[in-house]
Amino acid sequence: MRVGVAGLNGAGKTEVVRFFERRSFYPVSLSDVIREDLATDDLEPTREHMIVRGRELRERHGPAVLAERVIATLPADRHHVIDSIRHPAEVEALKGAGSFALLWVTADVRTRFERSQARGRRGDGDTLQEFEALEARELASADGAAQQLLAVAALADETVPNDGDLLELEGRLDVLVRSALLFRERPGWDEYFMNLATVVASRSNCVKRMVGALVVADRRVISTGYNGTPRGVRNCNEGGCPRCNGGAETGTRLDECLCSHAEENAITQAAYHGVSVRGATLYTTFSPCLMCTKMTINAGIQEVVYGTSFPLEDVSSSLLREAGIKVRRQDEPR
Repeated sequence: MRVGVAGLNGAGKTEVVRFFERRSFYPVSLSDVIREDLATDDLEPTREHMIVRGRELRERHGPAVLAERVIATLPADRHHVIDSIRHPAEVEALKGAGSFALLWVTADVRTRFERSQARGRRGDGDTLQEFEALEARELASADGAAQQLLAVAALADETVPNDGDLLELEGRLDVLVRSALLFRERPGWDEYFMNLATVVASRSNCVKRMVGALVVADRRVISTGYNGTPRGVRNCNEGGCPRCNGGAETGTRLDECLCSHAEENAITQAAYHGVSVRGATLYTTFSPCLMCTKMTINAGIQEVVYGTSFPLEDVSSSLLREAGIKVRRQDEPR
């Protein structure tokens, strides 16, 4: 899960980040991208420098550049709390990356000014008037590369008031943590196993098509397979298969193909290790060919779930159903 934290200066975003950090969310800031860029020019990360450099980066690389650079560095196996979100394009990029909720933190302007004075950060303004003038530059602008905080606020999934003390803020955040808002749904079993099959396909050495397959029993992977030349034979991508390397058109020169199919390899790998596939489910990124269909039937597999249609799908599906085997695309209901 990724939680975004945004708000006006002094609203209490840092305390919100700390709250999530104490709950095993890893903190990330879009401003770090700007700080790193300023460091290359030996400039201090004052508020004024941050605003100007952020606009320059958006002008050169697009309005979502800060979010895009951060997203590229985030591991998928942990929760993150992300702050310094100041442009709607950044919100859209983060939402597009999946499992993201944006919190907008609010407080009245005098409270925020007093907080800014207490922390003593350079460039925040020495008077309330200066503070408000600086803030006005961040709220909205006709310049598409400038900060657009009002547009960010409009995209928030939840508003978090923070005019009181820290205990009040943490109480409100506790409610959010326990809500469905901040927790993504786990993938269903079909999606989970098909995602694994896609990873298996990445090991394929076939130069024409990369296919992956899993044999699953009791929701447990018992065998995997990807397409490529047989064990001990030169890999397809190293010139091992004359058909694939000869640029044969689909459906032609099949007698020259030395590659084993993903489903074939998944089934034979189970046999190689003495594991029964009887009653199991076969997940494959492409619907099986006729040869793999016959092997699937004779191996005793009871269900086939595939991702993308392949030539002869109708013939293979018809034969599977005639043999009493369930067959469906991943996006079809059970």
